[in-house]
Amino acid sequence: MNNKNNCSFSPADILIPKNIDSKWSVVACDQYTSEPEYWEDVKKICEGNLSTLDMILPECYLESDNSIRTESINKNMQFALDNDIFSEYKDSIVYLERIQSDGKIRKGLIGKIDLTKYDYLPNSDAEIRATEKTVISRIPPRVEIRKNAPLELPHIMLLIDDPENTVIEPITKRANALEKIYDFSLMKNGGSVKGYLVNNELSNSIISALSTLKAQNDGLLFCVGDGNHSLATAKECYNLNKTEESKYALVEVVNIHDTALEFEPIYRVVFDVDTDKLLNSFIDYCGGEYFGEDKQEFTSITKNGTKQISLKPLSKLPVATLQAFLDEYLDDKEKIDYIHGEGSLKKVANKENAIGFIFEGMKKSDLFPAVRLDGSLPRKTFSMGLADDKRFYLEARKIR
Repeated sequence: MNNKNNCSFSPADILIPKNIDSKWSVVACDQYTSEPEYWEDVKKICEGNLSTLDMILPECYLESDNSIRTESINKNMQFALDNDIFSEYKDSIVYLERIQSDGKIRKGLIGKIDLTKYDYLPNSDAEIRATEKTVISRIPPRVEIRKNAPLELPHIMLLIDDPENTVIEPITKRANALEKIYDFSLMKNGGSVKGYLVNNELSNSIISALSTLKAQNDGLLFCVGDGNHSLATAKECYNLNKTEESKYALVEVVNIHDTALEFEPIYRVVFDVDTDKLLNSFIDYCGGEYFGEDKQEFTSITKNGTKQISLKPLSKLPVATLQAFLDEYLDDKEKIDYIHGEGSLKKVANKENAIGFIFEGMKKSDLFPAVRLDGSLPRKTFSMGLADDKRFYLEARKIR
């Protein structure tokens, strides 16, 4: 590799299962958090097969004490290492093509990033920056899972602002000449994925293009697209135990200008409340209904039906207006869940004493300017694609 690497991204020692199929990979742990039936179905699909489900903790099962599940995760990871489950690709970058549920192809690069060049605090000037407010209370349970784990399996996706397509797209044009190391379908409407081993010449060109992009963007190279709290957890584990392995985190890099990448709103649902009182309080909080040209529109959904409301914007984004109200109105923040997709939102909001909100999402072209200007967005502002198209666990890396 070229030693003149002026950016935080570099090749990694990447582990790929030797016998990989649809029963190995499961979707990111922070999906379907209010739909345990999804994960129960995944469990049935994977039954009798070692899979990434055995090595992660879906957040719908997250409890105050996760010690038993954590111990099991660590044992399963060690079992995979001890039983020669993986092929290891040393000092490598993987180019992948994710065929989404809609048939579009999203392109990415797998490698590691230097956690010392990442900061999740607002108004950071780091090379890698969070896109949303990091909820500190969400980090300790994840630290407990990662701190003694022998492996990491990433669902972290980092975005680059590369309108001229200088980093990933040149690899796309030469993919057919590269060694294909996996090609399989993903479970439960997840589409499929292909992975190619990037040769040294192209790896050097990737690093060079990223270094140039960093210089062009005044030092900001990556914005976290998915896995913000997972990356914050990796950073905290490094701070607790500064080793060469813990200094890095395995990630997928995607160009925000990839035509297959679409931003979707992350909706809100609130449980165990007087739904009429909450809705009326939200309207009052915004000064009553408002129908000016700059109005923000919300659809509330309850067991009894839907209601359209138009409100005066209190923030640039509808999600920020709603979140500010909910943060002030609710004493127990655990009553809020964050839902991907209108179908899932309608299903979850149909429960007794629950209310969901649908609203217009943020345009992806607004992301990098907003991070530069404001530092970070309200938590759970956007999702990159629908739940089924989120990153699936696939690769691994030794971290101990």
